[in-house]
Amino acid sequence: MNGYLNESNFMMVEEGFTTRDLLENLLGELCQESHQQAFFVADLGDIVKKHLRFLKALPRVKPYFPVKCNGSEGVIRLLAELGAGFACASKAEITRVQGIGVPADRIFYSSPCKQVAHIRYAAKHGVRLMAFDNEVELSKVARSHPRARMLLGITAESIPSAHPSMTFGTALQSCRHLLETAREQAVEVVGISFHLGSRGLEPQAFAQAVAAAQLVFDMGTELGYHMHLLDIGGGFPGTEDTRAPFEEIAAVMNSALDLYFPDGCGVDIVARPGRYYVTSAFTLAVSITALEEIPMEQPGSDGRCDSRMGPPVSPSPPEPSPCSPFRGRRPCPEHPWHSSSLWGPPGHAEDRIAEGLELPQLHVGDWLVFGNMGAYTISASSLLGAAPQPHVTYTMSRMAWKAIQLFQGKPPQTEDDRESLCTPLSCGWEMAETLCVPPVFAPAGII
Repeated sequence: MNGYLNESNFMMVEEGFTTRDLLENLLGELCQESHQQAFFVADLGDIVKKHLRFLKALPRVKPYFPVKCNGSEGVIRLLAELGAGFACASKAEITRVQGIGVPADRIFYSSPCKQVAHIRYAAKHGVRLMAFDNEVELSKVARSHPRARMLLGITAESIPSAHPSMTFGTALQSCRHLLETAREQAVEVVGISFHLGSRGLEPQAFAQAVAAAQLVFDMGTELGYHMHLLDIGGGFPGTEDTRAPFEEIAAVMNSALDLYFPDGCGVDIVARPGRYYVTSAFTLAVSITALEEIPMEQPGSDGRCDSRMGPPVSPSPPEPSPCSPFRGRRPCPEHPWHSSSLWGPPGHAEDRIAEGLELPQLHVGDWLVFGNMGAYTISASSLLGAAPQPHVTYTMSRMAWKAIQLFQGKPPQTEDDRESLCTPLSCGWEMAETLCVPPVFAPAGII
């Protein structure tokens, strides 16, 4: 074990005990105490499965988790224990990751727009891998962090079919100029970075991005740089209800990488999977603090029920499941159902959370449960005191914990290893299917 995670950091649950069971137990206790605070339940075993699945599907790619996606301590400690790197966008995120002992060579300061004070902080604390996409950013780094190792970001303008949300980076025609400027300022450029956004990866866009990166690699080599690192960004789906399953996306990625950066070419590959790791691991429970019913006979009304709850959740949360409301241990009512809208506490910029939901009749004090709430609901800055956050109860199955202890986040390597872990299960964690995989190579840390 690496020492980042131990049994005091989570609640060990027996096989067959699900997140839903724990939620119902907690809600039953809270209802008796008239407790109104929202809370998360996080299944760390789900993240273990995702990690092993990632290594199996993309054996050449080293994952760097973007801390802005979920900066909660349990997630950071688990991924550190599994050997992942971390993509940090600010001083606060670097501080959080290094605060649990993660070394600087596993941190990528990935923000393309950095404050000078934060660059100096990274330099002081040994964080060298950084990104840039313009001359201003290059000059800041040249003055404040001469030992930095830089990745040049390329943009959607270089990749015609990429999603328009890909806003950072430089066009292909500007890359040579920036590489020449970096050489004049004695800045070390070690590779290329791109990010296709979080709304899904189009196979054609990804192949074009890798092809463009290969062209810029050639430019850098011509100018005397030792180009050896490619960052393929994020955008991996966090749930199974997507147009393209993760394994299909990975197959397209592997084909493009093998074509333009074949194994043995001397180029290490990293990615920044965020939603992929944590979306499905977190479930959020929130209580109804106020209600307003709009009668059918009111002009312009369709009988809507507006419910206010707190604290706010993601601006676009998934719909609560049909049996989401809890009133202690009473079963959910089957009728009547109403067209409902959900609001966060007054005063928040995104106080309207969802509308047009079909929900049972709700009352003040009822609870709603949202699944798939792990991404962009908890930030490092909030955890460091900028805003209150709901409490997180972390859980993990014994099988997931055993996998971490035995294999340090790598899939089982031998037949004996697999036989020692892969036992028939009757529960919903389904660890065996993911853990019983062919041997793969887990990349080492990259600086």
